[in-house]
Amino acid sequence: MQTNANATDIEAIERATLQAVAPEQIEILPGWLLPMDPGTINRARSAVPLHHGEHDLALLGTIVAHYEAVGVAPLFRLPGAPSFNGWLRELRARGFVHHQPTFTQTCAVADLAPAEPMARVELASVPDAAWLAMYLGEGLDPVDGANRARSLSRATGTRFASIRENGATVACGAASFSHGWLGVHGMRTAAAHRGRGLAGELLRGMAQEAQRQGIEQAFLQVDAKNSAALTLYRRLGFTSAWAYAYWRRVEPPRGP
Repeated sequence: MQTNANATDIEAIERATLQAVAPEQIEILPGWLLPMDPGTINRARSAVPLHHGEHDLALLGTIVAHYEAVGVAPLFRLPGAPSFNGWLRELRARGFVHHQPTFTQTCAVADLAPAEPMARVELASVPDAAWLAMYLGEGLDPVDGANRARSLSRATGTRFASIRENGATVACGAASFSHGWLGVHGMRTAAAHRGRGLAGELLRGMAQEAQRQGIEQAFLQVDAKNSAALTLYRRLGFTSAWAYAYWRRVEPPRGP
């Protein structure tokens, strides 16, 4: 799909994303951020462009070399914009394949925030044990979950949102407030409580905090195959700004 966002917003969203997922280190090249992290969060370890215009194709080899120099497998997070067609052809020629198509979606905070306070949504500056138990609960790979929790925990400008009932956390999410955007991450709802609108309640509570901080725009990233989440976000006013996919190199098969 075509990019439906301006260059300023694209750069702000990408910088805000990496502030929220907090890789161990970030290298910078002209027009690019190169996050490097040993964990499992692809956004925290994939090279990403700061605009969707033309980029010198010679940078592709430079980026690969930067990752290989520190012993990290090169990974790219690239939009489907026509300006990257040459990059995609070159990546295929180098043995890279794409996976996990994802939408970056945006929404006006004013359209998301309700008039009445969302009293049940608790926002904390650090994730407590109950938040982590919900986040690392049913349906999430334990290793992946631990990596995600560690990454979110070391982020700055993030508030950890919870809804509790009868002393138990039944829904959670992480809201980042940086670079002029509310970023929504780590949304989870307990299986027994799905379909009750708790995710929407969390998002509205996050939006009210964004308004309090003078932030007018929100973004999130959602797997293109997650139809339930896409339906929810569309109902709440989110629209897709661009699509991207990850590109990783396929290792040749080992001999006997």
